[in-house]
Amino acid sequence: MTRLDADEAVTTAVGQAQEPASGGDGPRALLLEAREVPLGGVRAMSVRRALPQRDLPLVGAWCFLDRFGPQVTRMRVEPHPHIGLQTVTWPFQGDVRHRDSIGSDVMVRRGALNLMTSGAGIAHSEYSRGEDAAPLDALQLWVALPESRRHGVPAFEQHSVLPEVVIAAESGTDGAAAVVLGEFAGTASPATTYTPIVGAEVRVPAGSRLRLPLRGQWEHALVGIDGDLAVHTETEGDIGLDDAHLLYLGLGRDHVDVSSVGGATMFLLGGEPFEDDIVMWWNFVGRTHEEIVEAREAWEAGGERFGHVVDHGDERIPAPPLPAVRLTRRRRRV
Repeated sequence: MTRLDADEAVTTAVGQAQEPASGGDGPRALLLEAREVPLGGVRAMSVRRALPQRDLPLVGAWCFLDRFGPQVTRMRVEPHPHIGLQTVTWPFQGDVRHRDSIGSDVMVRRGALNLMTSGAGIAHSEYSRGEDAAPLDALQLWVALPESRRHGVPAFEQHSVLPEVVIAAESGTDGAAAVVLGEFAGTASPATTYTPIVGAEVRVPAGSRLRLPLRGQWEHALVGIDGDLAVHTETEGDIGLDDAHLLYLGLGRDHVDVSSVGGATMFLLGGEPFEDDIVMWWNFVGRTHEEIVEAREAWEAGGERFGHVVDHGDERIPAPPLPAVRLTRRRRRV
C-alpha cells in the first residue's frame, strides 16, 4: 500500500527544455486508464495506478493514487522513506499494521483514515495481519505538501470516525458520502490538511441519480471503486466509469450528476490547483533534482533524517538507482 517502484520518472537530458504545460483552464471530461504496476519480488503484489498520468500529474494537491486489490496476498512492506507529501490510506478490506519512525504503531482497517505527513523526512513499514495470505483492498493516495509545510516535522494521525453527509437524490434513494479529507458539501474532515482539498467516498444506491456539489474554482476527478456508474455532464454527455479508470473533470464545474443501476461506490478527489509543479521520484516529492538526490543519499546512508521504524531491525527497502538524466518537474499537458 505504498510505492515500491520508481516508474515513469520525468527526465530530460542536460540542457534540454521541458515541454510547456497547456490547457487546464476549464471543464474537461477525460477518461484516463489506470495502469497495472507489478511490484514483484517476494511480495508478488500488483496495483492499479490512476495518478500520476503522463499528461496529468496532479488533481489539486493529489499527486498519486494506487488501488491495492482486491487480492489475496501477504503484505510485507519493509521500512522505506518519504519526503514532501502526506500518505492517505483508505482501506476497503483487510487489516494492515503501520509502524513509523516517530513511534506510531497502529492497525489500519476499514472505515478509518490513516494520514502520515512526511515533512522533511519519515520512514514507515506496512505488514498485513498474520503470516498467511489474506484478502486485502485499499486506496493509497499521496498529497503534495506546499512550500510552507514540506520542510517541517513528520506527523501521523488516525481517524476512526469521519463525518458522513447525505446527498439528496435527483431521482431514487438518497446517497451518502464519507468526508475522508478536506471539505465536501459543507462538511469538513477532522484530518489535518495544508491546501484546499477534498477526498470523499461516495455511495450511490441502486436506481438512483445524485448531484454532487463541486467548487468551481477547484479541479476534480472521480475514481470508480465498485458497481456500475454513469457520470452525467452538461456538455460532454454521459460517461461510464469503472474501477479501472479515473475521470478528470477539470475546473469550472459547480456540480456533476452520477447514477447507478445496481449501486456503486466511487472516490471523489479534487482541490485548488496546486501552487507549484513538482519533481516526483520513488517515494519522494520535491521541487528540484538536487533535493531528490540529497534525500536518496540520506536514506542510503542510514542517518538521522528518516529515523528508525519502531520494532524493526536493519531490514529496509534500498533506494533504486537514479536515472542517468536529470529529473524535471511534472507539467500538466491537458
